[in-house]
Amino acid sequence: MFHTFCVRKHVFSLLAVLLMALGTAVLPGLSAQALAQSRTLPDFTDLVEQVGPSVVNIRTIDKTSPQAAAQNQPADPQDEEMQELFRRFFGVPMPNAPRQQRPNRPQQQPEEQPRGVGSGFILTADGFIMTNAHVVDGAQQVIVTLTDKREFVARIVGSDKRTDVAVVKIEATGLPPVKLGDPNRLKVGEWVMAIGSPFGLENTVTAGIVSAKGRDTGDYLPFIQTDVAINPGNSGGPLINMRGEVVGINSQIYSRSGGFMGISFAIPIDEAANVSNQLRASGRVQRGRLGVGIGEVSKEVAESLGMSKPQGAFVSSVEPGSPAEKVGIEAGDIILKFDGKTIEKSSDLPRTVGNTKPGTNSKLTVLRRGVTREVAITVGEFEPDKVAATKPAAPEKAPENSTAAQLLGLTVSDMTEGLKKELKLRGGVRVDAVAEPALRAGIREGDVITQIANFEVNDTKAFAQVLSKLDKAKAVSVLLRRGEWSQYTVIRPR
Repeated sequence: MFHTFCVRKHVFSLLAVLLMALGTAVLPGLSAQALAQSRTLPDFTDLVEQVGPSVVNIRTIDKTSPQAAAQNQPADPQDEEMQELFRRFFGVPMPNAPRQQRPNRPQQQPEEQPRGVGSGFILTADGFIMTNAHVVDGAQQVIVTLTDKREFVARIVGSDKRTDVAVVKIEATGLPPVKLGDPNRLKVGEWVMAIGSPFGLENTVTAGIVSAKGRDTGDYLPFIQTDVAINPGNSGGPLINMRGEVVGINSQIYSRSGGFMGISFAIPIDEAANVSNQLRASGRVQRGRLGVGIGEVSKEVAESLGMSKPQGAFVSSVEPGSPAEKVGIEAGDIILKFDGKTIEKSSDLPRTVGNTKPGTNSKLTVLRRGVTREVAITVGEFEPDKVAATKPAAPEKAPENSTAAQLLGLTVSDMTEGLKKELKLRGGVRVDAVAEPALRAGIREGDVITQIANFEVNDTKAFAQVLSKLDKAKAVSVLLRRGEWSQYTVIRPR
């Protein structure tokens, strides 16, 4: 029995040694794993306490006639039950709910109608607040509610629809302003947080990661894409990094249902701050312009023009009297650089030019018919887009049917003087009929061809001469005019 006990004691000792050895080897691994998990699952409580008081709720109000208010009465009793349920559960009226007529109220008095709910954040201690332009656009009255439940009637300082940025002002002091960060330091995969009022539910916090940067969803803004839950009412609220800095304004969502689907977009705060500063200084935004319509340069067009890669902004039209027209920019040009800054894609041009002060003397690097040239230009001030439409006149001369033209599937004729004047062109040939392969390239009857294979063609004679020198087995680039717009296409042999 003693022997058995000793053996058991010896075995237990060995087991203890083994467990100690295993613990020494395993526990550090477990600690490292736990540490890694703690790093990837951040705690947002400190950020909420830090930034939360700087986020405001914004609601807008319209005053409507009693007749219009009556039209908004709920017709279905189930709607009334839903409103009551929402009111009891959340303690606030159901967002966007129809407003009931108040009893014993003089019918001639205008009825206040809630127009919308959004968010914003405090820029300065004396009451300047940034939000989205679409939150306050057209509102008769803007009400700002702070986290301490104080309410203020706000004055709209300025609004810029093109960037969807607005600034409002309340008469208050000692407010907690946010700290602005640098969105250029953001990395894809980095944690970010949003605070706002989705569906009117104030001070709602959601979090996620940066999904992508530089998304082209607007002419003047490269958006930050996140998977932070954003819903109606979040608009105008801040996107916050882990340092407690505002790096963007939550502005848009991609949705097929109207609700959050995992793709949200925020305006980079450096772009928004530039707009905000101008709005606070003058109530409007000055934006540079060249006066050109632009499009992308496709891979096929780049190859046909001898470019090493598709880049730049293709000039599809030039506005009469614009800075571009004054310095000789033509439809069909490709703008490669602005003031030495490379234009990688067409959307880079309006952003770069738009951030340039009107009246600035700048330089363009332009590719025209295979030749690069420098053009000096004075940047103009942006004006509202002009919509123009033209209809080509009927041809006066008989169509030109050369063998080369037929191989391309084109029947062309000389332009009339009236058509040249109407389209403001020196020359070109009008397309009277289209067959394969030109039809496959997207050319239509009524188009005007101004260049082919980088050669300018002013009439059918020049058109035929150029075609006679081409390799019929190779693709050929064509610059054509359709109404007010020009575009490149590539005709590939049959």
